[in-house]
Amino acid sequence: MRIGIIGAGAIGSVVGGLLTRAGRDVTLIDQWPEHVEAMKKDGLRLSGTCGEHRIPVTALHIHELQLVEEPFDAVFVAVKSYDTEWATALGCRYLRQPHGVVVDFQNGINDERVAAVAGRERTLGCVITIAAGMYEPGHAMRTDSGTLGFKIGELDGTDTPRARDLVALMNDVALTKLTPNLWGERWSKLTLNCMLNPLAGLSGLGTAECRTEPGPRRLAVHLGAETIQVGRARGHEVEPIFHITAQRLVDAAAGRGLAEVEADISKDALSRAGGRPSLLQDVMRRRRTEIDYLNGYVVDEGRKLGVPTPFNEAIVAAYRRHAVGALTPDPKHLEPLLKLLTR
Repeated sequence: MRIGIIGAGAIGSVVGGLLTRAGRDVTLIDQWPEHVEAMKKDGLRLSGTCGEHRIPVTALHIHELQLVEEPFDAVFVAVKSYDTEWATALGCRYLRQPHGVVVDFQNGINDERVAAVAGRERTLGCVITIAAGMYEPGHAMRTDSGTLGFKIGELDGTDTPRARDLVALMNDVALTKLTPNLWGERWSKLTLNCMLNPLAGLSGLGTAECRTEPGPRRLAVHLGAETIQVGRARGHEVEPIFHITAQRLVDAAAGRGLAEVEADISKDALSRAGGRPSLLQDVMRRRRTEIDYLNGYVVDEGRKLGVPTPFNEAIVAAYRRHAVGALTPDPKHLEPLLKLLTR
């Protein structure tokens, strides 16, 4: 199986590097020139909980895709949510016909957007539960506990040979399972992203600190509960978050079992290898964030469905007060949000 990964950021690089190390035929395609040149010259360095590796990889600048003659059997779209459509269209141009597949390998709820370009019959989803960081060209670091993995699923929840083939492939990277509830898994991951990513980006706190510091942790409970309620209103059975059932998070936001849920959120937080959520990484690099595709998506869907989302609205507004690249992380940015907890 020939794999093309469009978007060799932290996750794309960890996946592409470990697949290559396992003997798979992988091409990494990215729009960061220095990163591609570093991989071409010295290979891809991986570190963190996946171990220390220097892996010779096939890496291409986007403009070099025109040199590819043999099509890909699968294209992983691993770019930021705001780049979804063009990256999908680019991947489809180099996809084997008629059986090649496009795999949505992103944060957020982008599967339908990918399918609108690639066609539903060629689209699968992959929910990412590992974590990774990239702070210099040519080097990606896995930062989760090392026990997490991926969920692969068809959009309609069916069990298909091509989905199982991708599960077998991704098991070369980390534990991967076939899910019949792709949308429930998507909303579970969206809930996790909405709980931690924006708090880290505003404050500069890492993943562990957002889970263990009392103020941010309490905010995370409310952000997560609102996200779950919107997902349920959309008709999805939201899967557990931090091994916490969705209903327990909703109850905790209402004051029922809050201390127990906060303890479970904090559990094992310090096992992460200095993890910084992707949104904080973007803020640090002065890049556009995915806030509109994470918490902003929850707010928009909540308005359509009549579900109140005051905490998500407040955190989106906090980001929109800053121009792209102008936000400097500071715990003081959380103070207006913390005031919502006393209302």
